[in-house]
Amino acid sequence: MDAIPTMNISRGVITVLTPDHAELIYQYYLSNQDHFAPWEPKRDKDFYSLAGWRERITNSFNLFQQEMMLPLVVLDQQEHEMIASCNFSNIVLGAFQACHLGYSVDLRYQGTGLMLETLQHAIHYVFEHLDMHRIMANYLPHNVRSEALLKKLGFQQEGYAKSYLKINGQWQDHILTALVNPNH
Repeated sequence: MDAIPTMNISRGVITVLTPDHAELIYQYYLSNQDHFAPWEPKRDKDFYSLAGWRERITNSFNLFQQEMMLPLVVLDQQEHEMIASCNFSNIVLGAFQACHLGYSVDLRYQGTGLMLETLQHAIHYVFEHLDMHRIMANYLPHNVRSEALLKKLGFQQEGYAKSYLKINGQWQDHILTALVNPNH
């Protein structure tokens, strides 16, 4: 990808963090540790260390530069704090032109419409600038917030995967959804 995308939204800016910004993502995950736990894999101690985040953000930035991932974050208006994330990963070009979407929002902003606004801008960017044909997003059947969000964005259910991912220490089923680029 040629340049780091920057999209202004009502509560901040959507962008890609460079390795110099490890402290921002480290603080985001540290302060939301309990909030994210039911929806993510179990994390080891290294996950909640600044050194671990420096390594992870360096790796994700390298994948961004190789056009294999778009690791977007939302920073507050002063760009001093990370308040949400939306990652487009497993980018496959060629005949597939597809990727997976994952997202999270700081507990303080949950239910405020921040993620809806963020994903509207990010999805537009992915469809228009990366020319993706399909974005896939999967969620736990009991995650009613994700279900409602994805429906508002136009994602359609395509399947149900038994024992799909190990979340919070247990293999859990997921509902599989996708959004197809309306311009294709």
